[in-house]
Amino acid sequence: MNRKMKIKKSPGDIVMDVVIYTLLIGLTVTTFYPIWYVIVASFSTSTDIAKQGTMLFWPSKFDIGAYNLVFKDDDIWRGFKNSVIVLLGSLPINIALTLFCGYFMACTNMMWKKLLIGVVMFTMFFGGGLVPNYLNIKELGVYDTRWALILPGAINVHNAIICKTSIEAVPDSLKESAYLDGASDFQVIFRIITPLIKATLAVLTLYYGVWHWNSWFSASIYLKGDEMLPLQNILREILLANSESENLGQDFNAYAETIRYAAIVVSTLPIMCVYPFLQKYFTKGALIGAVKG
Repeated sequence: MNRKMKIKKSPGDIVMDVVIYTLLIGLTVTTFYPIWYVIVASFSTSTDIAKQGTMLFWPSKFDIGAYNLVFKDDDIWRGFKNSVIVLLGSLPINIALTLFCGYFMACTNMMWKKLLIGVVMFTMFFGGGLVPNYLNIKELGVYDTRWALILPGAINVHNAIICKTSIEAVPDSLKESAYLDGASDFQVIFRIITPLIKATLAVLTLYYGVWHWNSWFSASIYLKGDEMLPLQNILREILLANSESENLGQDFNAYAETIRYAAIVVSTLPIMCVYPFLQKYFTKGALIGAVKG
């Protein structure tokens, strides 16, 4: 009969465990409390926040007035729609280009491979700068269009390197067998590589999605009007607003502080809802670079 052997801990080990658990609990509380503060503040009024001070653990009176004002604001709905359009238009391009670039860098029989990879890596550390990028967008004819938010971030070299590392973990015999059967590179990519690295692609989709969803600087530079501004730009205007908003009505003063927190929760909620569906792929896909370099 197998019995589990219990290892008796020394007093020093017990003290060390207490210290470690105390530090971990402290870090957890420190990390989670700002999120909790924003959520609680969004269900309060400006007066309640002023009374309770900097520490806020529970709303003194549960109030959804800030959310009512947020959802009444046409600018927020328009920004949400624009963010979704940019996100859905960007992700297929991002994943396709990242997959192709990663496959190219993972090929073993490519001519001038080191030189070409060096050129790709160069763009990871050095950029043209804001003015050349602005002039480039103007010359391409995509200024003041949604393409100005999609094309400049079409591929991220760091993500391409993650994809390359994942592709290199696929046995060469699978690809060689496909080539012997007459498969093309596109067939190898989509029928062999893609199913085997779907965990990495799911993580890269999350990376690109979060980046596009939180992006606001490109829109402030490349868009002239307000009709195509994404949600984060609208949120930024709300966070910077210090006076009464005509769009939010006369009740804005009562929620001048809390409406900012409500807007943060509304803009963050979509990403928080998507993450659980990709969580099972996250650890495997994100740490693939630690397995094989």
